[in-house]
Amino acid sequence: MNLLNRYYPESKFGGFSKVDGTIAFYNRVNALLEENYTVLDYGCGRAEYQEDPVTYRRNLRILSGKVKKVIGVDFDPIAASNPYIDEFRIHKGHTWPLQDDEIDLCVCDWVLEHIQDPNKFFSEAQRVIKTGGYLCLRTTNSWGYVGIVTSLVPNKWHAKVLSYVQKDRKEEDVFPTFNKCNTTRKMRNFLDQHDFDYVVYTNQSEPSYFSFSAPLYYLGVFYQRFFPSFFYSTIYAFARSK
Repeated sequence: MNLLNRYYPESKFGGFSKVDGTIAFYNRVNALLEENYTVLDYGCGRAEYQEDPVTYRRNLRILSGKVKKVIGVDFDPIAASNPYIDEFRIHKGHTWPLQDDEIDLCVCDWVLEHIQDPNKFFSEAQRVIKTGGYLCLRTTNSWGYVGIVTSLVPNKWHAKVLSYVQKDRKEEDVFPTFNKCNTTRKMRNFLDQHDFDYVVYTNQSEPSYFSFSAPLYYLGVFYQRFFPSFFYSTIYAFARSK
């Protein structure tokens, strides 16, 4: 029996735990979708989730086919190979390659921790998202154990560390982290400054980073079940443009 099945026995039925963070995030994203939407996947990457063995979770993340169009934007040209976007636009400079009020819903998943200028990010999001449109964010919480470890490990060592704790993580999927808006207080402040209506909260999923070690995994389970939500590893924010 693997560690996930041992501590989260419900995962034997479907392959995911009741605290699965990806499912929690994308369930809410999918609830906001409408067929006529133009969706922006900001920082779309090459869609490493296409290799996810859990079909239900993988399908939740695939937005193409559920809406009118999915536009993928990324700094890295390799993201053009993402099979789940309908159109790719390369990001150069500070201005997003999108027109004003072009987007109905923007998903930004595990990207904000890599942004050096959050003020510009939220300004551009407000510009391209239509009034009443949505901004859906998932990012690291600086007060969670992942955020703390990330801040202690120099960026040049991140790829090496992640290759040890996440055997399937490819080097091209590791990027420098800055954590400039990665507390709930900072997130709320930026959303306030840029005129969004929002909800911000934390989430703690199963300790997948520790799957390589049974003792560490047990400690991660204890953390997930008993630590205050302030110290959960992930921040979710769902916002509406005013």
